[in-house]
Amino acid sequence: MALCERPTFFVYAKIKPMPAKIAVLPGDGIGPEVVEQAVRVLSACCPDLSYETALIGGAAYDATGSPLPLDTLALCKSSDAVLLGAVGGPKWDKIEPITLRPEVGGLLPLRKELGLFANVRPAKTFAPLASSSPVKNASSMDLVVMRELTGGIYFGQPRERRDGGSVAVDTCVYSVSEIKRIAKQAFAIAEKRRKKVCSVDKANVLETSRLWRETVIAIAKDYPSVELSHMLVDNCAMQLVRDPGQFDVILTENMFGDILSDEASMITGSLGMLPSASLSEGSFGLYEPIHGSAPDIAGQNKANPLATILSVAMMLRYSLNLGVLADMVEHAVSRTLESGLRTADIWSEGTELVGTKEMGDAVVRNLG
Repeated sequence: MALCERPTFFVYAKIKPMPAKIAVLPGDGIGPEVVEQAVRVLSACCPDLSYETALIGGAAYDATGSPLPLDTLALCKSSDAVLLGAVGGPKWDKIEPITLRPEVGGLLPLRKELGLFANVRPAKTFAPLASSSPVKNASSMDLVVMRELTGGIYFGQPRERRDGGSVAVDTCVYSVSEIKRIAKQAFAIAEKRRKKVCSVDKANVLETSRLWRETVIAIAKDYPSVELSHMLVDNCAMQLVRDPGQFDVILTENMFGDILSDEASMITGSLGMLPSASLSEGSFGLYEPIHGSAPDIAGQNKANPLATILSVAMMLRYSLNLGVLADMVEHAVSRTLESGLRTADIWSEGTELVGTKEMGDAVVRNLG
């Protein structure tokens, strides 16, 4: 359900957005702590939303015997967007069968059931954290990796062992329809940014990549304002280190996107700062930080909530059509960092160490 975008912060009190329901899945480990702060920020800037909480992952398995209860799935399908904390941890790593583990039996089927084929992962270096990056020109990085999420070698059939287990087979499969829908998402996002799409493939070797490139070129004709370029994946990996500022939207398939988005996240210098969205063909999306459940610090007020808060900004932009509010949340995070506040994962000499709740307090204050 799209909401009316607010023209400015100062007239928001005169505008009543249509109500929307958010499914809140706190998950495991630090998930409940960071989600709590994200919901506080979301409620502060958009008070007409409603929330309903449900179990997923290890917490759901402990309570119900399933990492994805039917009630949780039904809630997500009846909501306008989903906010997820994190799932999994060592406690559940040896559960058999593997389909009962939090990631395999919870997160992956949730994505499939909700039709979430487009993974959107921004990678932006916040100026106060630029010195933490291993790359000297990381301050120029402000890009989005658009990764196809439900096709390619991770899902292709057959996948099997042959010759008594001495030979393994994985199959990479893509169809024109799968490529079209992810390409359209990438171009649409580029239209709202700097109007550049770099399609990354391995067209000099792989037949799936040749189909990928042909299809993306065809789709580009519908987006004349967006500049399209192509790059082989090995070159892209090098260019991200050499000059990350050259990229706006990187469009790529499942495995390449998995690798490149992780590389981009480390160039920013802080894994705990990066949000993500998984989108369907409409406005529906699931929003989560890219970090894990970090059970070693769970319940200690040490976790960094900023990636989850920035995921809320993505929700405002992509599912609720409230781009002005999304900008406001991102600006509040920037102001909080500029004030010198840091959780332990991003702390450095000369900055002030704060906890999860205190960081959330600061972002709420900095909203306006």
